[in-house]
Amino acid sequence: MSSVAGLYPNFAALAQHETAGVDFQIRMVRAHSTFVVVAPHGGGIEPGTSELARAIAGDTFSFYAFEGLKMSGNGGLHITSTRFDEPACAKLVAESNVVIAIHGERHDADGALTFIGGLEERLGLLIRSALEAKGFGTGQHPDPGLSGRGPDNLCNRGRSSRGVQLELSRGAREAMFESLSRTGRKQTTPRFDDFVAALSGVLQHEARRRSPA
Repeated sequence: MSSVAGLYPNFAALAQHETAGVDFQIRMVRAHSTFVVVAPHGGGIEPGTSELARAIAGDTFSFYAFEGLKMSGNGGLHITSTRFDEPACAKLVAESNVVIAIHGERHDADGALTFIGGLEERLGLLIRSALEAKGFGTGQHPDPGLSGRGPDNLCNRGRSSRGVQLELSRGAREAMFESLSRTGRKQTTPRFDDFVAALSGVLQHEARRRSPA
């Protein structure tokens, strides 16, 4: 969410100037409707976010990623979360109870931190505890505009109207991959596995708790 401001106010404007399969691609899996894990700024836009989202969703939960494919300049594909309206994403999100949005924080000054926001505060606290138990630093983003609390934010557009937004600092993401380059992201580290296990464990437990008896 905190990557360089993009060139386009919405997906329709982006699609007029960018080519699917060349400049960007969409990946999506429909599964259990309790949670959908989304990376609206994946690929080269906020590197590492779509890899994390796909692994967290696993074979259990729905997944969506909008990925920048350019060799450079992927930041221009960034559509802010309050205006992200790619149709397939909008439909999948509307069909899901709770949205977990994975974003990349671009500043290095924050160190290896995951900023937890969104309106689903109980779930956010559970995620925070699980991450801290694995040794990850967490916090609330110092910029209120990146707290994911607006009702029009992508993370809050599921059926419950309350979701969780995770902003991973660049340092946090760098610790999970060989590097954040396209090639480097193919090789994950044990910290990637720890992060995925923490998130997946919380979501699976919550899905069981929320399922009708």
